[in-house]
Amino acid sequence: MRYFIIAGEASGDMHAARLIEALKARDADSTFVGMGGDKMAQAGCSVLLHYSQMAYMGIVDVLLHLPKISHNFSLAHRSLLKERPDALILVDYPSFNLRIARFCRKHLPDTRIYYYIPPKVWAWKTWRIHRIARYSQKVFTIFPFEPAFYERYGYHTEYVGNPTATALAPIAGTNKPTQPVIAILPGSRKHEIDKCLGKMLKAASGFSGYKLVVAQAPSIDRSVYETIISQTSMSATVSLTTDTYSLLQQAQAAIVNSGTATLETAIIGCPQVAVYHLAFGHVLNLIRPLLFKIPHFTLPNIIMGKEVIRELLAYEFTEDNVYAETSRLLNDSAYRQTMLNNYALLREQLGKKDAPTAAADSILSDLR
Repeated sequence: MRYFIIAGEASGDMHAARLIEALKARDADSTFVGMGGDKMAQAGCSVLLHYSQMAYMGIVDVLLHLPKISHNFSLAHRSLLKERPDALILVDYPSFNLRIARFCRKHLPDTRIYYYIPPKVWAWKTWRIHRIARYSQKVFTIFPFEPAFYERYGYHTEYVGNPTATALAPIAGTNKPTQPVIAILPGSRKHEIDKCLGKMLKAASGFSGYKLVVAQAPSIDRSVYETIISQTSMSATVSLTTDTYSLLQQAQAAIVNSGTATLETAIIGCPQVAVYHLAFGHVLNLIRPLLFKIPHFTLPNIIMGKEVIRELLAYEFTEDNVYAETSRLLNDSAYRQTMLNNYALLREQLGKKDAPTAAADSILSDLR
């Protein structure tokens, strides 16, 4: 089988790579071409464009890079027509992938389209659910509540398990602090790091005797972090690591930029507070009910349907608030234990399905 696969960011690259490995294990003659990152390339995919050249967010960023974005779409169109794959596999990244799906459905009607890790339509932009279902032969959801959400609109999906839970199964619940360390996870995109890291470090610097360790994203140059660290005048107490999971296994607590990292932190079992920068935070809070369909924004809270971890988003993301919540994580044993107990329930709810294996089996059963 010939596959074309697209992932537009670091987490998508990782999950796509594991799906490629699962497909190759079942179809030794399979070939893969696509857009993604180093992990996909290592798994045997010919990567035509790295995701670092695709990650544009926000109106201003998009407008500044319109020629590049147009080139990326043209490259995908030309490559699909050249490769004429048996299957197009889309991994999250909806703004780009849904347009590619529409192109493929029109110009390559015999190519099967599979959406692995669809966008979070249950949170916002719910109208996308119709496009996802219309263009895709199968949609593989990764949160246990998603099939019921799609069913409300008359669409069927397959819950294949959660790929983050699958990947972290060997180290789930293994957080055992061995030294006074606070983990700082500022995100995987440069603009997130620019907006969040300095404030996260300043809040955490109030805890004497603790070492601050910053998780470095693979696609971001070390100098980006070093510049921000130097501006906080705390370079002697801060270090960098590319081994995020080992850091979370050892840290007493974590300050985490909202995203997949909050779920990873919960699965490993490290107490955490979630933060996220948003411009005009007070205004967004007023119109929040009009934009979002959910009461929580971080994955552990969404999956559990309650506040498992504290969310300090937009105007609530202040140094004082982060310091106060981190202090509670470090010093309030009952509060800390309640969070750990909820983590255990979260892991149970996600289940033990091997997500890439289940998705690969379903894809091949459809293609053969």
